[in-house]
Amino acid sequence: MAEEWTPLFEEEEAVEEETEVSEPEMYWVVLLNDDFTPMEFVVDILVDIFHKDRVEATKIMLTVHRTGKGKVATYPYDIAVTKVAQVHRRAREAGHPLRCTVEKA
Repeated sequence: MAEEWTPLFEEEEAVEEETEVSEPEMYWVVLLNDDFTPMEFVVDILVDIFHKDRVEATKIMLTVHRTGKGKVATYPYDIAVTKVAQVHRRAREAGHPLRCTVEKA
C-alpha cells in the first residue's frame, strides 16, 4: 500500500519585492598644505594613490600650495577614508607631515 506524499511546507508564490537602490553619498578627499612636505612627494602621492597623471597631479599640488587645501577626488565614504589612511601611512613612512581629510561632496 503506497502512502500519500505530503510536502513539509506549503508552496508559496514568488513575490517580487521592489527595493529602492540609491547611489552612495559621495565624499571629497581634500589635501591640506604644510610647509614641510616636498612638492614632488605630493605629486607622487597623487599619481600613486589617486591615479592622477603627472600634469593633473601637479595642478592639484599647486592649488594646495597656493590656497592651503585642494580637492583631489570624490569617492563613497569607505573608499575616501581608505585613501586618506593610505596618504597618511605613506607620509608617515617618509617622515612627512602631509595630511588630508574627507568632506561631504
